[in-house]
Amino acid sequence: MRLLRSVPIKLTLFLIIGILLGEYFNLPTEGATTVTFVFLVLTALLFKPEKNSIFFGIGMAFTTIGIGALAIALNHRENRPNHYSKYVSKSDNNYQLKIVEEMKPTAFSYRYLAKVIAVNQTPSSGKILLSGPKDSVHLLNVDDELVAFGKERKIPSPLNPHQFDYSKYMYSHGISDQLTLSDGNYILKTNSSKTIYGLASHIRNTIITNLKAAHFGSDELSIIQALLLGQRADISEDTYSNYKDAGAVHILAVSGLHIGILLLILQFILRPLERFRKGKTVKTILIILLLWGFALLAGFSASVVRAVTMFSFLAYAQHLNRPSNNFNILALSMFAILLVINPRLLFQVGFQMSYAAVFSIIWIYPLLQKLYHPKNKILRYFWQLLSVSIAAQLGVLPVSLYYFHQFPSLFFISNLVIVPLLGVILALGIVVIILANIQLLPNWLITIYDHIIKYMNLIVEWVAQQEEFIFRDIPFGLAQLILAYLCIITFILFLTRPTFKKVLPFAFVLICFQSWMIYNKIQLKQKEVLFLAHQTKNTLLVHHLGNQLTILSKDSLYEKRLVNTYKVAEHIDEVKPKLLKNTYQWKDQHLFFIDSTGVKPPHKKSSDYLILTQSPKINLNRLIDSIKPHIIIADGSNYRSYVNQWKATCRKRKIPFYYTGEKGAYFFGHSN
Repeated sequence: MRLLRSVPIKLTLFLIIGILLGEYFNLPTEGATTVTFVFLVLTALLFKPEKNSIFFGIGMAFTTIGIGALAIALNHRENRPNHYSKYVSKSDNNYQLKIVEEMKPTAFSYRYLAKVIAVNQTPSSGKILLSGPKDSVHLLNVDDELVAFGKERKIPSPLNPHQFDYSKYMYSHGISDQLTLSDGNYILKTNSSKTIYGLASHIRNTIITNLKAAHFGSDELSIIQALLLGQRADISEDTYSNYKDAGAVHILAVSGLHIGILLLILQFILRPLERFRKGKTVKTILIILLLWGFALLAGFSASVVRAVTMFSFLAYAQHLNRPSNNFNILALSMFAILLVINPRLLFQVGFQMSYAAVFSIIWIYPLLQKLYHPKNKILRYFWQLLSVSIAAQLGVLPVSLYYFHQFPSLFFISNLVIVPLLGVILALGIVVIILANIQLLPNWLITIYDHIIKYMNLIVEWVAQQEEFIFRDIPFGLAQLILAYLCIITFILFLTRPTFKKVLPFAFVLICFQSWMIYNKIQLKQKEVLFLAHQTKNTLLVHHLGNQLTILSKDSLYEKRLVNTYKVAEHIDEVKPKLLKNTYQWKDQHLFFIDSTGVKPPHKKSSDYLILTQSPKINLNRLIDSIKPHIIIADGSNYRSYVNQWKATCRKRKIPFYYTGEKGAYFFGHSN
């Protein structure tokens, strides 16, 4: 493959390998530093100016891998010399914090990311997640500083199998702990220091306030904020679901598409500068500064940083009038972001999808244009739009299936409408923002812009309502993700120059993909699992046998999302709901359920599991003497005060106690 001959691409691949090795093997900083230094010295000694040395290439490869491993190792909290986790005590701590980002609030609480300035008067570093109920915590802004008293807690992992892991999501952002604010445990400082991020947040909030004063529709205003300011917090669940189901959710995140259009707009506006001496240089500098200014205004999200970095390289390449290799630009931007900004971005979904889409467009779009090139200008324009959409969707399809398990087959309709509109929306939006902030925004322009956004939303909603064209709940694991990308790559390589030799790799990977699917089905038929799920106000016993799932519940209105997530992940074909009884025998083990009725199980000499649900009023000591359980389990349907009492009783009686609200779902027959 010719791409692998490119030095920037090879170095970026080796850097990614190093980051992956450093993350998954948890390489220590000292080891990564030593390996990097040794290979750097060897590479310098092996360098031959007069000829290309294979040993020099190997040395550079291992050096870059070492740099990647070192970059991610230095990012780990335990390897930071002054990270706040090294100074916290087991009791409450005194935190000095600075708000760096406002996160999307929940229905009942505000959420923020805060930088730790000091812990217990010791200067520290790191970030922590803050949350506080809306009825007792004031709304905070970026750059606000506060002193908080309390004990940090680990961001909890999911309590049921295959649920969304918010702790893993936050860890990819370098955050592991959270601190809860309340009315009496924090003090807001009056004279906090100002940063450029706070200034950008203030400007952004001012723009939003002025836009609200213009009386745009609520849904329309939320889309304007997302497209132009990178703020998606106000988008309603229904609107977001419509864009997701229509295959247009990427429009709502400021990314390469938006920055590319913005670059074209800036090039058009600043073109008159080229008439002056050094005007082209000034134009390039202004474009790069304005792009990064927009990134700052949009909150420096992963997608916008990636896009602005890439298009900054592209703008510079255009300034030099050199035939730029788009793959090299893409690789250099990724290398710079991962090495200079944050190597942990590699593990973020948005970052992966963004690069997959851009890479696919650069590679597959020209092939589609060669495949079919209509002479009619209008037809050619729509074919180009369709080609971009197909290429992007093909690039992100495996990642999308892996994370979201659905595929909107009508994506091309929404993209054919939205992409042409997006240039108008961004250009007109800039004008609207400027006029709104100088109080000169005319009503007729408000009406026109509001209607453009409204009709775009209506088109997206119509596409999303075509349920029969949305393929949901598609099981797709990590092995399938890797094999799917190998299938796409080998197939595209075959299409570039169809030969028998090139069809063999594609056929081999396709057979591997099918073999893995068959292997999964065979393994599935042999699988049997029984677990007690964690669910508040209800009891849920889940029996997984082969491709069938039996849901045993006291209430038929159980958590559908919990069951559906497990069903998709485990390739389940059939779900059977049944009412939960008080006694079960699973294999050679006896399960006894006692609910709010307090009905006790029949007397037995020995029992295995006693499951307490719906807060039964019982004398646990007497019950233990009666049925002699090996372990006592309480699920999420119980009052916490009851759980604490039962836990204390079990501790005295030296009987294992398991609470699903702390340890997650209980798997019977496993060592939980």
